[in-house]
Amino acid sequence: MSARPQVPSPVLDRLRAICCALPEAYEETAWVGVRWRVRRDTFAHVLMLSDGWPPAYARAAGQDGPACLLTFRSWDREFDPPEFSAAPFFRPPWLPNIVGLVLDGWEDWEALAQHIEVSWRVMAPQALVARLDARRRPEPDLA
Repeated sequence: MSARPQVPSPVLDRLRAICCALPEAYEETAWVGVRWRVRRDTFAHVLMLSDGWPPAYARAAGQDGPACLLTFRSWDREFDPPEFSAAPFFRPPWLPNIVGLVLDGWEDWEALAQHIEVSWRVMAPQALVARLDARRRPEPDLA
C-alpha cells in the first residue's frame, strides 16, 4: 500500500499562522491530517482526501479526491453565510455546526481566517474569548 498524500506545506503554513495566533491554540497530528485545538476541543482540521479515503470525508465532500479538505465549526446553520451552501463548501453530517471546505484553489485566506476565528470562538472557553476581545480593543485616547 502506498503512503497517503500529506497536506501541502504552503497550506499547512498558512493555516498554522491563522490558528496559532489565537489564544491557547495548539497544533497536533490527528488520526488523519493535522488539527488545531483550544484546550481539548478541535476548531480546525485539515487533511488530504485520496482515492475515497477517508470514506466519511469522501461522502461528505461528494468526491474521491485527491483534494485538500478543511473542517471547522460555525455558530449555527441559521447564522451561516450563504456561501456555506455551495461548493467549495460542504456540510459533513456528523455535527450540525461542522463546515467543510475544499482548499484546492482557495484564495480568500482573509475570509478563511475569519471563519476559523469563529470556529475557535465556538469551541473556546468564554474567558479566552474575552481575552482575545480585550487584546483587540483599542486603547482609549486620553490626550
